This record gives sequence, C-alpha cells and structure tokens, in this order.
Amino acid sequence: MSETVTKPVYLVDPYADPVVVRIEGRANFQNSACLRDFVTEMLRQGKSRVMVDFLHCTSMDSTFLGVLAGIALEMRKLPQPGLLVLSRVGARNLELIRNLGLHRLLTVDTGSAPEDGDANGREESLECADRSELENARLVYEAHQNLVAADENNRNKFQDVLTFLRNRLEQR
Repeated sequence: MSETVTKPVYLVDPYADPVVVRIEGRANFQNSACLRDFVTEMLRQGKSRVMVDFLHCTSMDSTFLGVLAGIALEMRKLPQPGLLVLSRVGARNLELIRNLGLHRLLTVDTGSAPEDGDANGREESLECADRSELENARLVYEAHQNLVAADENNRNKFQDVLTFLRNRLEQR
C-alpha cells in the first residue's frame, strides 16, 4: 500500500490565489500544527485568501476544527480581513462544522471546487514535523480555546478537555 494512502497529508499550492490546501485522509491533532504553520506563513507573506478542499477528507477531529477556527479568527484581525473558504465539504464534516458554530466564522461551500489537477502541477505535499508531547498538548489546548472563542456554546462541550489540558500544562 502506498504511503500517500496510509499517511494523512495536505497538498498545497502556495502560488494560487486563493492559496489551495487539499486534505488527503484524516485531519486531526497529529497533523494540524503543520497546516496552522503553513497558513501562518502564507498570511505573513500577505496571502490572506485560503481555500481548503475537503473532497478527500475522510475524517476530522475537534483539534483540527479548532485550528481552522484560530486561522479564521486571525484572518479577521488583518487590516484587510482575509477569507477562509472550506470547499466540497461532505455531509458528515458539514454537520461537525455547524455543530461547533464555525459556519458563522468562515465560508463553507458544499458545491464544487476546481477539479483534481487544476493546480497546474504546482501542488506540493506539506510535511508535518514530529512534535513533543508538550507541544501537542499546547496545540490541542489552544485549538479548543479557539472553538470557545468562535462560539461560546462550545465551552460546555470542551470544558473537561480544557481543564485537563490546562492542569497538565501547568504541571510542566
């Protein structure tokens, strides 16, 4: 079996406008930091329009969604507010996005997006570096804080996670 099939990956085209990110596989706490770092770099370079293609996203967790919320919140603070579009979002992923109130924070397009290969061969695989347990705990904590900032109704949903992680981080 090829590594691309078994390992979650983000394919990116940093030269497109908007910048394109295609999710291939599972988007979760294990690979969300590299997406956050990539988009942060794009924003630093003045590229404030990002489209995330969910066509091949098999699943996602709350940390990934919290990272998206954090990106959207940062884009709103820009002098010229940015645009984060989630495209080709399937029914299950759309339900998760709506349940957390993220559809009010970013643009969700359930229709079509450019077909595979429309990136003119400029897509590249985004490499996710290994992170320490402490770095992962900080990421998960920050992502869940972003979900609460995006929608106060999320506080009750993630109160236990936030308390656990805050206690764990304070012990370090």
